[in-house]
Amino acid sequence: MSAAIQPIRGMNDVLPDQTPVWQWVEGVARALFDEYGYGELRVPIVERTELFARSIGEVTDIVEKEMYTFTDRNGDSLSLRPEATASCVRAAISNGLLRQPHRLWYAGPMFRYERPQKGRYRQFHQIGAEALGFDGPDVDAELILLSRRLWARLGLEGLRLEINSLGTPESRRAYRELLVEYFTDHGSALDEDSRRRLGHNPMRILDSKNPQMQAVIAGAPAITDHLDAESAEHFAGLRARLDGAGLAYRVNPRLVRGLDYYSRTVFEWLTDRLGAQAAVCSGGRYDGLIEQLGASPTPAIGWALGMERLVELVAEAAPPAPAPHVYLVPLGSLAEAAAMPLAESLRDAVAGLRLTVHCGGGSMKSGMKKADRSGAQFALILGEDELAAGTVAVKPLRSQEAQVALGRDALVELLQRVSGQ
Repeated sequence: MSAAIQPIRGMNDVLPDQTPVWQWVEGVARALFDEYGYGELRVPIVERTELFARSIGEVTDIVEKEMYTFTDRNGDSLSLRPEATASCVRAAISNGLLRQPHRLWYAGPMFRYERPQKGRYRQFHQIGAEALGFDGPDVDAELILLSRRLWARLGLEGLRLEINSLGTPESRRAYRELLVEYFTDHGSALDEDSRRRLGHNPMRILDSKNPQMQAVIAGAPAITDHLDAESAEHFAGLRARLDGAGLAYRVNPRLVRGLDYYSRTVFEWLTDRLGAQAAVCSGGRYDGLIEQLGASPTPAIGWALGMERLVELVAEAAPPAPAPHVYLVPLGSLAEAAAMPLAESLRDAVAGLRLTVHCGGGSMKSGMKKADRSGAQFALILGEDELAAGTVAVKPLRSQEAQVALGRDALVELLQRVSGQ
């Protein structure tokens, strides 16, 4: 016998006992996006590699080390999407959506080749929101407040919000020169990654998680002290709106985010419950990205949350998976032949009925054991006597009430009550 094929490292199955939590989170998010006026956008998993190289930045860990990239039969370089903002922007450009502002959301798998660990996988899932064509701090506040409401709907407590402003590309270039000068003067304190970033993206040094780097990072100039006037006004407007909504936050001038396309507002929701993987939801403005990808300059902002991390945080608060209302146990070959037509007719008569049919034969005892384990409220027993009488035996599984035999009309009436009709 050949060896069993194993899953790819860092790409995990979500099993039936786990999917109810995922479905609950997705359903809560979907309903909330509807309430805020965000429409769902579904984008391809595979895009041209150039899309991510141009948007994320060629000198980033994602593009340099982490993308799943391959050449197709036409010789085109394609990549599995490592994130979805670039794909959303590409879709908006490709489909002519930028003639007016749009509020969008998406959900689905992303792919990055990195060392798998708790909260970080090679195939991971995100839910995200993007607002295209809005330039004021009001939509920044809206997206952050939407995420706060999502945590409340999920019963998730203890997250903390950090915000920052990265300014415009022009003011950031001036700040970049200050950082290069500062970190060059402290070159002996830099690790290998930071020395590599110094020449290309010195702001990423501020994002280093190396404990030995924290002292030198703490002494670096703060970007909030070097914002242009317009960005400072925008950031003050965001803070005023968050203050007005009673949302606590911390301004973190070291928060830079990992992708090149961010400008002005950036933010993260953090937790202490997931070890080193503290970020649950991250986002910010990317006002220059749409022009960078070939369209007219258009302001934009978005966020994304990691489903695996969020599911772990809310699993205990999730409602249990719904059990079947009834479990149908056929006894004997004639009843087995009649069971499926009966089940289908009951499903036709009672909308939303959760009915499981016992399959595979076996004794009445084994069938009733499975009925009880299913969590159903009633077992429907169909044997030769019931077939002859045109009835179904109904046995309550969660009470001490007596078993009864019901004809079709009485059975449908009972099932309507059980299913909440």
